[in-house]
Amino acid sequence: MATTTKTSATASNRSNTAVAKTTGNKENSATERSDSTGPLKKFFIDGLKDLLWAEEKLVEALQKMEDSATTTELKDAFSDHQTQTQTHVKRLQRVFRMMGEEPSTKRCEAMAGLIKEAEHIIQSTPEGSMTRDAALIIAAQKVEHYEIASYGGLIQIALTLDEDKAAYVLNKTIEEEEQTDEDLTYIAESFINFSAGEEDEADSNEDEGAENEEA
Repeated sequence: MATTTKTSATASNRSNTAVAKTTGNKENSATERSDSTGPLKKFFIDGLKDLLWAEEKLVEALQKMEDSATTTELKDAFSDHQTQTQTHVKRLQRVFRMMGEEPSTKRCEAMAGLIKEAEHIIQSTPEGSMTRDAALIIAAQKVEHYEIASYGGLIQIALTLDEDKAAYVLNKTIEEEEQTDEDLTYIAESFINFSAGEEDEADSNEDEGAENEEA
């Protein structure tokens, strides 16, 4: 977990440097913005559609994850990120308008799969267990890592297209995604993973006791 968080933070620093450097060199980015409708810009718009769908569906999924979580700490983390994700939706809509496009969505198969995985975790883990919380954290971090990679890629494309303001807006979101990833790691490592391990050990002891009684 710690290695992943460190890598994400490094990626954020690179994005921050790129955005600051490019924006600082262009005082009138609105005038200099490329009007290209070539394949790269089309790919960028398509990526925005993909992320908008993903963020909208994530708002719903986070509510289910909050309702299913065991600990107050994880419930609060999911609630906070749900509120934050609603802001991410609004930012993406803003970027669409900055590009002269109406906000629209395209089904994101990656996010659909990640949400399905989280739903499976809820169905397959004991209600009220720390094991469920540990598994939900992993599911949530998979979502965060997908979003970090997606936003990071779009930021670099925006800079290539001279869409510096769009890159700046998207960079705000990637910073928040990375912070959420760090927060989830802290919750997991501070007590949830350990408590889940104790549950597993207790179950093993019960199974051994039952076997001894039968013998």
